Amino acid sequence: MEKKLHYGWIVIFMGLITTVAAHGFGRMAYTLLLPAMKDGLQFDYTQLGLLGTGNFIGYLSMAIIGGFLAARFGTRTVIFIALVLMGITMILTGLAESFGFAFAMRLLTGLGNGAAYVPAMALGSAWFSIKKRGFATGIVSGGIGLGMFLSGVIVPFILKSYETEGWRYSWYILGTLVLVVAGIVFVFLRNQPSDKGLLPVGQEKKQESPAVQGKVSSLDWGKVYKMKALWYLGFVYFFYGLSYIIYVVFFAAYLVKEVGHTQAWAGGLWATAGGLSIFCGVIWGSISDRIGRGKGLAFAYLVLGLSYLVFALIKVEAGFYLSAFLFGLTAWSIPTIMAATAGDFVGPRLAPAGLGFITLFFGIGQSIGPALGGYLADMSNSFTLPFLVAGTISLCGMVLSLYLKKPLQDQ
Repeated sequence: MEKKLHYGWIVIFMGLITTVAAHGFGRMAYTLLLPAMKDGLQFDYTQLGLLGTGNFIGYLSMAIIGGFLAARFGTRTVIFIALVLMGITMILTGLAESFGFAFAMRLLTGLGNGAAYVPAMALGSAWFSIKKRGFATGIVSGGIGLGMFLSGVIVPFILKSYETEGWRYSWYILGTLVLVVAGIVFVFLRNQPSDKGLLPVGQEKKQESPAVQGKVSSLDWGKVYKMKALWYLGFVYFFYGLSYIIYVVFFAAYLVKEVGHTQAWAGGLWATAGGLSIFCGVIWGSISDRIGRGKGLAFAYLVLGLSYLVFALIKVEAGFYLSAFLFGLTAWSIPTIMAATAGDFVGPRLAPAGLGFITLFFGIGQSIGPALGGYLADMSNSFTLPFLVAGTISLCGMVLSLYLKKPLQDQ
């Protein structure tokens, strides 16, 4: 008898395309559109930087709240509304004539991004047993790299086709694509396996758990804040936000301004890392399923740390390629394992809330990182020191990961 495809795999694919739309189109595309928007709107780099900051503020705010909203009102509803908000505000960004309007639209797009991304990353906890949770979450996180890759193909083509107005048409087209994804997700996504009369993938019998049954009340939400292990998990996540963002922000500036490579060469190397990162979530999620979340996090932090240190110390093409290769294979490993781990601790129903809570720590680290890296670069007149510091921070994260406690029971 032929085995029927479990609906959980369809749900995970919905998570994947949600991440493509939310991160790839809504967030990563801005990097490629920034130069054209500067010319078209006559903004300076301070204003363009503030647009990015506005987007991040929106993302971080709703990444925290969105997880709790998904736990209360359902993942399907929250992701759909978030993607619709993103699509509309991205289209409106293309109509911008003033800084204030552009800032407001990027802020609202960021709100939608956070509200879509965190619940999507928690889908693996709801639809898969603890033994397969990391692998499933890795598929969803693959949408980040895939979105980066697709943006890198779509945006340059549009910019070339429409010349001076290309950045506007890019926002129109990307926003429309996000609305299409919203419609697909609304049709196919379901909140819990019980909605389809199923058990999670890999679970053989029904398990009664207070974290899973019934609606989530405000009292249940309190469990998230009171769980010491989740605070520690957030603290470990902080080291990823603080370290990886230094590498990402100053990657091209280091290669072009300090080492002397062309912008095209640096862009090609970054595209290579982005392409490799499509698969890193699945790889590292599976590794954490096999060897445990703490050891998986430690291993990932080690590889990321080596990537940053190689980038700083081996200043030849082979060193840069090795660094990009290591980073690409590990780029989204920590968020993937963190999403699975949050589900391990709080259970499927509260997984979006748990992930939203620890994302606060990640966000704080990510907001400090660029300022720290820039200050160190100015102080030392070199990007070498910021990358050395990023590597050291990542290795600290590795050590702390080894002390992560296991959940009391399988969820």
